[in-house]
Amino acid sequence: MIRNILLVVLPLLAACASDSAHAPLEPSEQRLRADIAELSSDRFQGRLPTTEGETLTLAYLEQAFRQAGLQPGNGSSFLQPVAMSRFQTESARLTLGGTSYRYLFDMVIGSFKPQTDIAISDSELVFVGYGINAPEYGWNDYEGLDVRGKTVVMLVNDPGFASADPAKFRGTTMTYYGRWDYKFAEAGRQGAAAALIIHDTKPASYPWAVVQNSWTGPQLDLANSTDPHPQLEGWLSLEAARGLFAQANLDLNHLMQQATLAPTAQPLGLTAQATLKQSIEHATSYNVLAVLPGNERSDEEVLYTAHWDHIGAHNGEIYNGALDNASGTAAMLEIARVMASRGPMARTVRFLAVTGEEQGLLGSRYYAANPVVPLSQVAGVFNIDSTNVFGKTRDYTIVGQGQSELEQYLINVSEAQQRTIGPERNPGAGGYYRSDHFSFVKHGVPAVYARGGAKPWDEATAAYKTQMSVMMQGCYHNTCDIYRPEWDLSGTLQDIEVYLEAGQALAQSEHWPGFLPNSEFHALRPAAGDSAVGLQ
Repeated sequence: MIRNILLVVLPLLAACASDSAHAPLEPSEQRLRADIAELSSDRFQGRLPTTEGETLTLAYLEQAFRQAGLQPGNGSSFLQPVAMSRFQTESARLTLGGTSYRYLFDMVIGSFKPQTDIAISDSELVFVGYGINAPEYGWNDYEGLDVRGKTVVMLVNDPGFASADPAKFRGTTMTYYGRWDYKFAEAGRQGAAAALIIHDTKPASYPWAVVQNSWTGPQLDLANSTDPHPQLEGWLSLEAARGLFAQANLDLNHLMQQATLAPTAQPLGLTAQATLKQSIEHATSYNVLAVLPGNERSDEEVLYTAHWDHIGAHNGEIYNGALDNASGTAAMLEIARVMASRGPMARTVRFLAVTGEEQGLLGSRYYAANPVVPLSQVAGVFNIDSTNVFGKTRDYTIVGQGQSELEQYLINVSEAQQRTIGPERNPGAGGYYRSDHFSFVKHGVPAVYARGGAKPWDEATAAYKTQMSVMMQGCYHNTCDIYRPEWDLSGTLQDIEVYLEAGQALAQSEHWPGFLPNSEFHALRPAAGDSAVGLQ
């Protein structure tokens, strides 16, 4: 009798399981937590590219995409190789005006030149203000200067941030000219032998500890990079810089004020001596690509990005990178699962987990230069870099808001959630230029980077946020960026819904978002200015 009942019931259960397997999914906190916890576990050793941590990460992501029912995104493979060079400083010495500066404490220097031994001697020191050459802002700190073979010293961020003048650059919102990668590249273009940025916590938006943790250990660059690096590049602590300028009988505070008002150059009357010994290895890292083909216009694409990498382990301590960016990678995986369960849309949707973001957006830069399909066929990019682990919010923040029509897709969904669009919490940090979406923006593809706002959903969430903020203070690029089971991920799920529904709306649309007239990228893909589909 029992056997006969089982013969009837088991096929019914199997049928129910089959129906459930094919039912559209909703974002799951359980799956999200499991992905974050695993990717940021010690087993992954901080997910540094070209290490065993990468090998484990690639396998995990590929399996997750396969299980979601997605297809390989690079021909028959889920992987796109990215050739890299790995530079490891073995010893570094810097003497400025006869005074030796301590590595890690006073300065950090390195090189991306393909040489194991580098030395500069009797290199004249020149203060070049913010180290910016920006014709569109009528600003050139290098005008009339010949810095070939010299060592340039410059300030972090840009004059707009320091002056808070909305008419200067973009006021307190950092421009790309305030970013370290621009400053080093411009110094290289000008022919400088070495470039040193004076670290200052407020305009840099992070403490000296981030320089110590992020700029030491293995440093990666794209193999055969043509970026115009100087021979040596690095950072001076603010205290060390004050001592240097005092030795030159100059007032650093006065020069900082002067550099904010107008382009500034000031020889220090001192010279730099430096030696660097480094090892260089060549290795291949990988982007991970998965695709949900479109069923009407499969040659057109919507792209989701998140960087899977972090900064690895140093001196036996693991930098797990749970928030940055195991959480963003997990959020992208969850969006991929839900979209795949819903089935194809008009446009193809591609998911791109990139390598080397922490080392200068390397994986996204490589993909943007070597896309699987031409970037002219990409309607827009949604980038996830860290998520909201502080609970649900009443507002939503679009980083660098005002760049493109793509933002309206996010606004539509967040307003449907009864959330307002709030101001960027720290526009001076230059977030719009600091994550992988920017690699696509530079090629003329509208891309957004957004996250939960600053207003807690209710009093209980506010109390939790205050407690968790204290607990996580100083954890950016530090060993305390670990997965915490007590995290309230309701805000992450809230934000996942925005990206999920906005991306689906774009994938079903015929609209091609463009850059708005006030964007510095407007000329690359101008907004049409009409009542486009999806923007009603």
